[in-house]
Amino acid sequence: MKAKDYMTSDVVHVEIPGNRDDVLKILKRTGISGVPVIKNKKIVGIITRKDLLRKPEETQLGLLMTSKPVVITPNTDIREAARLLVTHKIRRLPVVEDGILIGLLSVADLIHAIAQMKIKEEIKDTFVSNTFALWEDTPLPLVGRIMEISGVDAIPILNSDSVLQGIITERDLIRSSSIEDSVGVSDFSNGTDDDEWTWESIRDTHTISFGISRVQLPNRPVKQAMVKNVVSVPKNAEVSECALKMRRSRVDQLPVVNGDKRLVAMLYDRELIRVLCREAAE
Repeated sequence: MKAKDYMTSDVVHVEIPGNRDDVLKILKRTGISGVPVIKNKKIVGIITRKDLLRKPEETQLGLLMTSKPVVITPNTDIREAARLLVTHKIRRLPVVEDGILIGLLSVADLIHAIAQMKIKEEIKDTFVSNTFALWEDTPLPLVGRIMEISGVDAIPILNSDSVLQGIITERDLIRSSSIEDSVGVSDFSNGTDDDEWTWESIRDTHTISFGISRVQLPNRPVKQAMVKNVVSVPKNAEVSECALKMRRSRVDQLPVVNGDKRLVAMLYDRELIRVLCREAAE
């Protein structure tokens, strides 16, 4: 089971020099979570949704991207690829040959592999994660900040009766975002006439204006941006069954519910691929 058997060959990418707005358009249009950055046909970095949300005022790809990404070859075993994804806490591995990008192997691709493996083991407490939820009227900018602080990729949304209403993900935040332009002002008037370090050329210049462009989330409730048709699973669901549901629904996570259909945990794809790491160790 090699990377070349499951990787995506037609890779969407951006090139340096480039700008953030182009990346934002790609992520909105395709729904993918990140793209490789290419310079002179060689991969030099990865830029993700997290990068755009964490640095909303940055426009240069070189400062937004993660440089020197972890890469694999077409013949890398997918169990080793899973180990790299888990160890480095990343979601995608560029596949290179002679330094040239030829594909991309993502967590979603490994979920596809797990779905085909017919693993009967129940998810129970082995793969599920503790979670928290937000109220459906929580403003989107606050949701974005909470997601950044907590480091999660998705948050369940409840109504006033604590009933699961939907899921909000980074993908949904990016789709709801826009580019906002404004004007910032810097003050250079903190010197005095006796200050020998004051530049003569700007001694009488107190302020300078400059443009600011940032990724902005609209101030509206999360219920207007969340995914409402939520696919959930019980704790006794099987590993490959869950992987198949993720693949068919094109989601990165599944809420785990009890017999009363109440939210008790979350199952993330990044945790589910640990089953491949365990197989590699065995």
